[in-house]
Amino acid sequence: MSGRREVWITGVGLLTCLGEGLDATWQHLERGDPPPYDDKSFAPYIVHPLAPVNFDKQIPKKSDQRQMEPWQRIGVYAAGLALSDAGIAGKPELLDTTDMIVAAGGGERDIAADSTILTGMRKVTERGAYLNERLMSDLRPTLFLAQLPNLLAGNISIVHGVVGSSRTFLGEEAAGVDAVRIAHARIASRQSELTLVGGAYNAARWDILLIFEQAGTALKDKFAPVWDRGPHGGLAVGNMGAFLVLESREHAEGRGARPRARLSAILSDRNERRPGDVEATLRRQWDGIATDVDRAHAGIISGAAGLEPVTSAERNVLKDMGLPVRNTGTYIGHGLEAQFEANLGIACAVLEHGKLFAPAGTGDTGASPAGISQVIVTSVGNWRGEGMALVERTV
Repeated sequence: MSGRREVWITGVGLLTCLGEGLDATWQHLERGDPPPYDDKSFAPYIVHPLAPVNFDKQIPKKSDQRQMEPWQRIGVYAAGLALSDAGIAGKPELLDTTDMIVAAGGGERDIAADSTILTGMRKVTERGAYLNERLMSDLRPTLFLAQLPNLLAGNISIVHGVVGSSRTFLGEEAAGVDAVRIAHARIASRQSELTLVGGAYNAARWDILLIFEQAGTALKDKFAPVWDRGPHGGLAVGNMGAFLVLESREHAEGRGARPRARLSAILSDRNERRPGDVEATLRRQWDGIATDVDRAHAGIISGAAGLEPVTSAERNVLKDMGLPVRNTGTYIGHGLEAQFEANLGIACAVLEHGKLFAPAGTGDTGASPAGISQVIVTSVGNWRGEGMALVERTV
């Protein structure tokens, strides 16, 4: 058989500071309620905390929960939500052939050991030798092996019974984009029928905030919408789990599944971030899908994080695209590997409700089209990686 197949999104699992599932997320976004953020627990840094959640609902065994770090529990929980939403949870005849692609970071560190090492480095001259010696003696031997991102995929398989092929991507926002791109390509080209794809991020960690502080990219002291964070910008990290079930149209129809949306195109790229690079990449990606966009019934969900100069660069391209824009980072924070999947899920909610959610910040422009039927989702990584997808209503 020849020809590329339609790829449907038949399940969405979302867990953020706005709550659990698309309905809770949409209600907050539609009302335009103030975004929940924490400016005290990790002061002076801004963090979007996870909404209260009972992990027992998706991870019933306490023994399973105990051996997972928080980011793994978040991811396993969100994956369970997606499988339930797609109607395949607890069905071995479907889970046995469900493939999985997970985008995740390198795991959580031993903060106490790291703090001791960093303090000691201030007192020595040969810092490289000191660092190597202390890492080998202070960290327990199983730490890295226990925190490999592959373990998230393994825990999803154990808890939810997803036992098809498994792939794990590591590499911040670009990993999230490529995870979806490859899942889409495999289904479209008949290499897969049903794939669980997504990621998870635990932002409530001093080690993560230290990394962004060292890079000079963390939002501090005062919260502002993504578009309005000034010439130096800053990202507010967010706790997040986001998974999608992607499925060929034929397979979905064969089991009577309800499509949330059609994933029609997805592009990813990477540049050196020289002046003009981000604009050039996004314009090239837009050119690749623009002819398929009905401008009277389309909108944009931006994944901009609030960093500069890349946020302004994306904003310039979005203005030229001439479509109404909404950014989600103001509401849910920035979840790196999970951000793109979260925004694709929110795009499904936009299409189902037929309108964009409330604007937040000066870059959220334009009134929502009546009966919106297409959403363009963007992703511009905090360091590298750019992506764009076209999501469409199926009926």
